[in-house]
Amino acid sequence: LPMAFRDVNARRHIGLQQLSSLALSGRTLLGPMKSCKFIVDEDTNQSTLICSAFRLIESLDLTSAAGQLLNETIQAQTKEFRTGMSTLLFLVGAWSNAVLECLQQNVPISAIVSVMSEGLNSCCEKVQCLQISIHDVNQELCSSTARPNAFQSKTCQAGCDSLLNPETSLYARKDVSAPEVVPVNSCSHQYDNCNFNKHLISSLTGFGSIASLVKPAGDKSASVISGSGVITSSCNKNRLTHSRYFNTLGKSHFSSQQGSFQRYFSGQSADPCECYGLGHLAMTLGHGNQTSMKLLQSIVAYQQKTAECSGSSQFNIAEIVTCCLLGLPESYSCVSPGFVTLVSPEQATVIKYFEDKPLRILLMDGDLTEQYRHLGFNRPRNVRTILECPSLQEGRTGDLWLSSSLDILTSFEVNLVLVKGNVCENLMERCIANSILVIGCVTRDVLCAFGEATGAQPVTYLTQLNASCVGSGAQAELWKAHDGRAMDLGELVPVGIKVQGLSLLTAVLTTTVASKMQLIEDQFWTAAYRLHHALNDGKVFLGGGAVELLCLSHIQMLVEQPLQPANKNALKEFCNRWLAASATEYKSVVLQALASGWKRYLSAVMCNTAKAASELEACTSIDHHLKKAADYGSPSAYILKEFRRGDLLRGGSGPFADHEEGLKVYDNVTAKTEAWRRALDLVLLVLQTDAEIIIGLERNQLLNSHGSSEFMFL
Repeated sequence: LPMAFRDVNARRHIGLQQLSSLALSGRTLLGPMKSCKFIVDEDTNQSTLICSAFRLIESLDLTSAAGQLLNETIQAQTKEFRTGMSTLLFLVGAWSNAVLECLQQNVPISAIVSVMSEGLNSCCEKVQCLQISIHDVNQELCSSTARPNAFQSKTCQAGCDSLLNPETSLYARKDVSAPEVVPVNSCSHQYDNCNFNKHLISSLTGFGSIASLVKPAGDKSASVISGSGVITSSCNKNRLTHSRYFNTLGKSHFSSQQGSFQRYFSGQSADPCECYGLGHLAMTLGHGNQTSMKLLQSIVAYQQKTAECSGSSQFNIAEIVTCCLLGLPESYSCVSPGFVTLVSPEQATVIKYFEDKPLRILLMDGDLTEQYRHLGFNRPRNVRTILECPSLQEGRTGDLWLSSSLDILTSFEVNLVLVKGNVCENLMERCIANSILVIGCVTRDVLCAFGEATGAQPVTYLTQLNASCVGSGAQAELWKAHDGRAMDLGELVPVGIKVQGLSLLTAVLTTTVASKMQLIEDQFWTAAYRLHHALNDGKVFLGGGAVELLCLSHIQMLVEQPLQPANKNALKEFCNRWLAASATEYKSVVLQALASGWKRYLSAVMCNTAKAASELEACTSIDHHLKKAADYGSPSAYILKEFRRGDLLRGGSGPFADHEEGLKVYDNVTAKTEAWRRALDLVLLVLQTDAEIIIGLERNQLLNSHGSSEFMFL
């Protein structure tokens, strides 16, 4: 048996090598400064720009068992959290390599599994000291900046109406002109103008604790005008932040677009920290994604404004939908109240017919087709239908269903039908001819929101329809951009559907680059779900590599201490003498292998963000901090001190460290730890599966060479 185990360690573990190879492709997707990838479809030659591990794995042709397991693990993380997939993918590769190195040193598989599992559990418990409550984050952010003054409150209130009515926005008023952005290198004799821009832009953000984005001449640090893409730096330095292929600089949004990211600001509150806290939290969790953060801040401010209790911290992700408009510049991205979606030009003519008229609305919880049956439907048994002319009979049956469906809709005077699933094309054409607008593929959350606002009750089949199921009060119109123009994009036309009291908000995402559309939508939902999970957890982790650094420091301490199982099941395993001896003997090697995953993670992030010129330099910086943390006496206290100072891992506190003083970066608690656990569970599963395959092959070889009797003896 020992000889067999040595053979297992010496043989190649194909599954772990496949995981390592697949994970290597996602290295550049780590950190706030991701390097996007183009995925090209060989069949259509169409390319898509991606920036997430989920889209990467989804686009690959995974035929191996290890690849399928990796895909399922990534999908599970995406379905539950919508964030942390890149971390999961990288750690899968890093820990696969670490396990392979352990196998080369003849470490028993049982020792690898037990020590790595207990090491991860211990680290997850240790990093709880780096959690900070949402309330404390808001207080810290509010205390780091000045509260809004009277001018800011007035400006913010003027911006309140810009979301619902762009024509009455701040810059549309005759008495207020759009500010001119003054370059910092000309501020030596125009300090007053720079100071005005500083206060104006700070007030336009609507969140009092956000650091001022335009700074006076005396401040040498870089600054970013949010949403405009215009970056001002010191007098002697200029910074390039956009690719020429995706350049959205042009004119400043403040001067040409009347605030392209329309904001709905909350009114005065007794506690500005509570009023503006979610906006701050969105910034700290956004990790540098300016476009998504500004849209998310608009949504947060609007939801807080419409909350029943003033000052409440309300964020409901179920009330958010997205609409992707291809063909418009990214400066047209905005948040629009109501439900914005895309329809065909023929459907748009119906909207023009009853524009500004109250509509009677019907909600369909399923497909609007003749063949659709709800889940769980059981067809009658022992029934056979005999048709003499099947094709003719089917045609008559289809026409009968179309006619009866249209009669039902017209008898109840239905003008608008929202369908959760697919819609029969023939029925769609007949409805358009009768001035009935039918929109398919509507999410359940949208149906529920319209049901609450209009009083409509969803039905599964049209035959269930009665007068009490039809809602009223809906209005449909062609969606207009912030400059007041209706958009006609050719094949699809954006329309907006509103109802008094409807809680839905649509993030209208625009771009002129077709391959970039999916990327923009993914980035927005990632930012939204980060805020959503942070509020559900009620706490966040210190970001910028603080948690991973503490794990490395903690593992150093574990190497010097006896291994203690954290649960009863593990305790029973350690009662086995052979297993306990193996775990003790190889504990140091396995724990260092576990730590190597986090160390490679930190070095990759530092290299991607240009905080280190090479992996060697990044590892040197990490080792330097680990030594200082050990000498400090309390590693967690040292990390917290460096985090607050912005000196952690030489990279400040994250992507904002260079241009937004005092704004820290935080991470989700549950999403991060679950990504760790899923990554290690996958690696250990593949490890044990490979071992079983190798042992099975060896038994077959023994059986063939020595006979069944000797094999049974072994």
